[in-house]
Amino acid sequence: MNDNFYPSVTWAVPVSESNVPLLTRIKRDQSFTTWLVALNMSTQEKILLQTVKWRMKVDIAVDPSKPLGSRARLTGRVHQDQPKVLTHMDPIPPNALGKPNANDAQVLMWRPKRGPPLVVIPSK
Repeated sequence: MNDNFYPSVTWAVPVSESNVPLLTRIKRDQSFTTWLVALNMSTQEKILLQTVKWRMKVDIAVDPSKPLGSRARLTGRVHQDQPKVLTHMDPIPPNALGKPNANDAQVLMWRPKRGPPLVVIPSK
């Protein structure tokens, strides 16, 4: 399995006409599930062997006025929890049987200090 995760964020307010860099914080709380499956090549039967889950939480403070290379600093946890091999098998949803693409599951949310949050880019 190879899923290259390339998240991106915008420097400017995504619901504004201005392109002024106003990004002050990045918070991500993402969870992942991977299934280890054996495939019977003659019958095409899929045999679920193991389910692995893990989570990534990131909290980054950003100061766009600082020079490149010192604009961001990690303010949240430095070490992440290790992946967990489950003692039970989670069923595999049909969309997980295609090629992995974590980037299609991303959502860009704008959460202003005042007012309701807004989905700027929904998941695909």
